[in-house]
Amino acid sequence: MITLALIRIAFSALLSHRLRSSLTLLGIIIGVTSVMTIISALEGMTQAVEQDLGRLGPETFIVQRIGIITSDEMFREKIKRKPISYESVDLIERGCDLCDKVAPRAYSRASVKYGEHSLRRVLVGGSTANYLDIVDVEAAVGRFFSTEDDLYRRRVCFIGDQVRETLFEGVDPLGKVIKVGSQKYTVIGVAKKMGSVFGGNPDNFVTIPFSAFIKQFGFPRRGLSLAVKAMSVENLEDAMDQVRAVLRAQRHVPYNVEDDFDILTADSILQVLNSITRIFRFGLVGIASISVVVGGIVVMNIMMVSVTERTREIGIRKSIGAKQKHLLLQFLFESLMLTLSGGIVGIVLGFLIASALIGLIDMDVSPTFLAIFSGLSISTGIGLIFGIYPAMKAARMDPIKALSYE
Repeated sequence: MITLALIRIAFSALLSHRLRSSLTLLGIIIGVTSVMTIISALEGMTQAVEQDLGRLGPETFIVQRIGIITSDEMFREKIKRKPISYESVDLIERGCDLCDKVAPRAYSRASVKYGEHSLRRVLVGGSTANYLDIVDVEAAVGRFFSTEDDLYRRRVCFIGDQVRETLFEGVDPLGKVIKVGSQKYTVIGVAKKMGSVFGGNPDNFVTIPFSAFIKQFGFPRRGLSLAVKAMSVENLEDAMDQVRAVLRAQRHVPYNVEDDFDILTADSILQVLNSITRIFRFGLVGIASISVVVGGIVVMNIMMVSVTERTREIGIRKSIGAKQKHLLLQFLFESLMLTLSGGIVGIVLGFLIASALIGLIDMDVSPTFLAIFSGLSISTGIGLIFGIYPAMKAARMDPIKALSYE
């Protein structure tokens, strides 16, 4: 009962000074909103990257001439590597008994045209028919090309959703003939929409049989990348070791020299990405936290003014039996009401702003436990930390001096 009475008193005190309370609330809202925007945006981008990398599957890994580069020195060293040849596919299939499937991948850029509609610099990929069994790319309509399509160099293609939207708006794309570069291909399937990652559009692609790609574009100067699927998740590490041994033998890499190729998994890519962005995250959150501290200082100043203005009230309450803890709780409740209210509004605004920012690069963001917990923790912490001194000052006030205060 006493606690409820103290809450009512605190609420009434805030309502009696609406302008002051509103300005204080605004400071908290700005601080929490800025932190929430950054946390929500970073979480949203991380989720999008994780979802995109998840298409590789837990038992899949990629072999590339050049993988992740984190410095100019690393780039200068890796650019000297020999390209990965098509012979590597056969050697891995014969030398890795823990590998289920191996698919070569080659890429180029070309314009794609249908009727009066066209797209420039579309990613054109060439792969074997088993690529769809390795990477989680689903067909919305139609099908992926078959082994026979690749064997006979049929000019068929599997297109991304962005290509479908641009070239075939309101038209069924299946069976239509598009021009990829200088060659014509028949559309036999459309992939499900995947969404954007960091402004890039993975739906803007055309995939054709590997044999047709080599015939049109030639063997890629930078070599192939290989998508490899292990027999199971448990065999992933051993399968990677077998592939590493096969490639080192083929490429004549001495035992005391590092690999001249990179093997990547979804987890390894995500770990490197997180390590690169960690300092960036801390910096952004740190800058935004400055506004939170400023909001906290505003709360403490306002509470100090409130304590001074209500000195006689404090003296009267203490003279009729109010205890120190009751006065302490009353002013802490006032501080917490302000900061928690501002925190809740800041969480909502931060999420909405983050959604708008992420929406500009076509990603989705949803409220995460980390973001909500951070917002509530920050607002509660501000109320406790910056409200404790004014509350203690009120609780420790001498009732005789308080009653004689003018």
